[in-house]
Amino acid sequence: MSTNIVVPEVGESIVDARVAKWLVKEGDTVSAGDPLVELETDKIDLEVSAPQSGVVERIDHMDGADVKVGDVLGAIAEGAGGAKGAEKAAGAEPAEPARTADTGGRTRATPTARKAAEQHAVDLQSVKGSGDAGRVMRRDVEQAAAPAKEAPKPAAATASPFAKAPADKPAPVIQRRAPGERTEERVRMSKRRATIARRLVEAQSTAAMLTTFNEMDMSAMQALRSRHKASFKERHGVSLGMTAFFVKATIGALRAFPRINAEIQGDEMVLKHYYDIGIAVGASEGLVVPVLRDADQMSFAEIEAQVRDFARRAEDGTLSLADLKGGTFTITNGGVFGSLQSTPILNPPQVGILGLHAIRDRPVAMNGQVVIRPMMYTALTYDHRIVDGSEAVRFLVKVKELIEDPGALLID
Repeated sequence: MSTNIVVPEVGESIVDARVAKWLVKEGDTVSAGDPLVELETDKIDLEVSAPQSGVVERIDHMDGADVKVGDVLGAIAEGAGGAKGAEKAAGAEPAEPARTADTGGRTRATPTARKAAEQHAVDLQSVKGSGDAGRVMRRDVEQAAAPAKEAPKPAAATASPFAKAPADKPAPVIQRRAPGERTEERVRMSKRRATIARRLVEAQSTAAMLTTFNEMDMSAMQALRSRHKASFKERHGVSLGMTAFFVKATIGALRAFPRINAEIQGDEMVLKHYYDIGIAVGASEGLVVPVLRDADQMSFAEIEAQVRDFARRAEDGTLSLADLKGGTFTITNGGVFGSLQSTPILNPPQVGILGLHAIRDRPVAMNGQVVIRPMMYTALTYDHRIVDGSEAVRFLVKVKELIEDPGALLID
């Protein structure tokens, strides 16, 4: 008797997926719960586990195939199972040598950990996992691969760039690319990257997006963080970063201008009286936006700890669908990559997104004098269909006021 391997129902917003990698082959013996195949969706990567013990009888959709929820990926036969299993049992097929990908398939590991194992030629079975129930994470693989990396060679002593080359050494010959050697590579977009591309185009074609800018003096916030960072870390076990200040300031501004915390449904505005703040996180597989639920009820320490956890799990590929669903407003920080200004794109169906940028010392006029201050440009992109320009400008001014006088966050 055979049992089908089926694309699971992950969430109501996910209807299709892509087969990223089979971790087993037809004829392999598996136990119930063993990971069989990795799937990519537009939000998360997931593993499909064996529904029963037996032998992989067939694989219906190979790596790279697009599938939908409920599609049959393959089947597992009970016991020795199927003709291929019988042949193996009878010794008709020689055993294949173990390979990293195959042995890794039997080890609990995240999809990104498996990719890292292939890149670094690390056997996952030899890696001790630090995740839940001993699951191997990407950081575990990179740590295991680190000792194997070749130590950098000491730099050779170089002569003055103005010195003449010795007469017995000819000048180096510059190798030019031979005609016809200009190469290109065609790489299929991941499911997440393709969905990001589609949603960005949809956002621009369905919303009346406009962006307004302001700049903020970060002196007071930096001074407050400097005074309290040591005691904060000692009490809460997490560093006092910049994110929590902007989350709190954003919520204060959203309370003052509630239409920026809304969405459009047909000809109605849905005003949301709760604050689920999305925090854009860049990962190797693409941008994701996990959500701080009821962020207005979270402390500074809770926000900082949650955001750091989001960043770690985004890179490990262990964010859940629940982490990514919903959100009433989004904050994105291009400043971590050095951006000075940008016009962020809305995250539909939200009607507002706050863009943060790099902090730079700049000369500014204060009280009739030119002084140097750590300044940041901020940007608010909003849907002009329900948010007026004056609201957007005043929203950003409110954020500015709360950041430049962070003590006001306690009484706002």
